[in-house]
Amino acid sequence: MTSFSANSRNSDNDPRQVVFVVYPDIVLLDLVGPLQVFSHALDPETGANGYECAVTSFESGMVETNTVISIPSEPISSYLKRRIHTLVVVGGDGANTAMRDRALLEKISKLASTAQRVCSVCSGALVLAATGILDGRRAVTHWDDCKTLEEEFPAVQVEIDPIYIKDGHVWTSAGITAGMDMALAIVAEDLGRPTALQVARSMVTHMARSGGQSQFSPTLNRQLLDATGRFESLHQWIAENLKLNLGVAVLAGRVNMSARNFSRLYSRQMGLTPAKAVEAIRTEAARNLLETTDLGMKQIAAQCGFNDEERMRRAFMRLLNVSPSDYRQGIRAA
Repeated sequence: MTSFSANSRNSDNDPRQVVFVVYPDIVLLDLVGPLQVFSHALDPETGANGYECAVTSFESGMVETNTVISIPSEPISSYLKRRIHTLVVVGGDGANTAMRDRALLEKISKLASTAQRVCSVCSGALVLAATGILDGRRAVTHWDDCKTLEEEFPAVQVEIDPIYIKDGHVWTSAGITAGMDMALAIVAEDLGRPTALQVARSMVTHMARSGGQSQFSPTLNRQLLDATGRFESLHQWIAENLKLNLGVAVLAGRVNMSARNFSRLYSRQMGLTPAKAVEAIRTEAARNLLETTDLGMKQIAAQCGFNDEERMRRAFMRLLNVSPSDYRQGIRAA
């Protein structure tokens, strides 16, 4: 795939072309949330619109959404020979049909081949994955579609907790409103953080949402994956003993299993390794302390078993795409 600078355009005075791809039965907010973010963003150097947005579909015309409102669209084919800055594939229940529409996927692949940035919102990741663009990349989607994404496209490295993921020039976002978080992050990358903050302020939202960057409660997600409750008591014990050495051997001993067998069964059941599960539980505990206390970063890192601030910061960046200090700042702003 051709690679471009995220800020390159045909001319310094041209707005960045953003092309949204829709199909029948999309989630309306998957489209209009990011669309509104890009439409609000002004280039700090010129004061003009930073982006020029277009909504496209395979056949063009009015496209039904999951609401009473239908969306007008242009034909995808009219953008195949244009220089696209950011391509965004929207999500919705219709993604399950769209991801098997070979003609639509071919058009999306052609657009993506020359786009400087390729994105998906919510279950739009299923459509993007069907083109092969997500092969070998980290990706996220709506929590209810993560299992489908993982099973249908095993070459994709599916993650559950992040609200959005940037892997090279490819971005994916979690459920529905997460598309706005992703769009704000894109604006920050293109036009600078002050511009993104100004957009967030005008839309009465936050760069770092209160209540967590995770698209879904990690605790509840563990309960959904562990439907039989096989590891429920183990998860509770981990949460109560974060300062301990929580290696595989220790965890296996808690459930009376060999380390090898435990690691295999746990990974198969929960969709992540025991080490990553411990990191997620520690991060969740740290989030709670950031939200509810004035403890310093060093104290929180120690209480949650990270041992040092840098290790905690890396965990936050991997799982939440935000540093602990920025997370707390977002909470206080809220």
